[in-house]
Amino acid sequence: MMGKVQERKAKLHDRLIDVAEAQIIEGGLSTVKARDLARKAECALGAIYNVFDDINDLLMAVNGRTFHKLGEAVSAAVKDAHDEGPNDQLIAMSKAYLGFAAENTHLWRALFDLEMSSESKVPEWYLAELAQLFTHIAHPLARLFPDLPRDELDLMVRALFSSVHGIVLLGLEKRISGVPRPQIEHMIAQVLSQIGK
Repeated sequence: MMGKVQERKAKLHDRLIDVAEAQIIEGGLSTVKARDLARKAECALGAIYNVFDDINDLLMAVNGRTFHKLGEAVSAAVKDAHDEGPNDQLIAMSKAYLGFAAENTHLWRALFDLEMSSESKVPEWYLAELAQLFTHIAHPLARLFPDLPRDELDLMVRALFSSVHGIVLLGLEKRISGVPRPQIEHMIAQVLSQIGK
């Protein structure tokens, strides 16, 4: 059983994640400020740093939650699609990815806008959420390329994710090289339908 101090700390931990997530949803990653978080979470400013190492640590916790939700959306898209071809599964997942990004734009952008490099010390749970997302993509790709060595397959998963992500990002940000939202889905499907052919 948790002691009262640990219980209070755990509650504050969850409350700060909730508050930071709500702040990101409302105004994006750049609007998250420690003083605002403390006020909205009804805690002292210093209490944040009793629970998290720094604000980045808190934002990573929000991103971990977002990665999990994104993974659930992508997984649900192919849950009952075992009989579909691998290209169709990839297209279904890409639609789920686009839908999640469009409906949760600020949270989705926070996944990639948070300053963090591959050299940074990233918690194992965070890497596990990212790996889980990539696992969904790896299954149909492995069916398309059964003889591909594992390291090459992993590289292809990341390349494919980057391609779809780029199309979604450019489209949702209405960049000059992007396309209108109704065409984003079609554009991604054009690319994914050609994989392995």
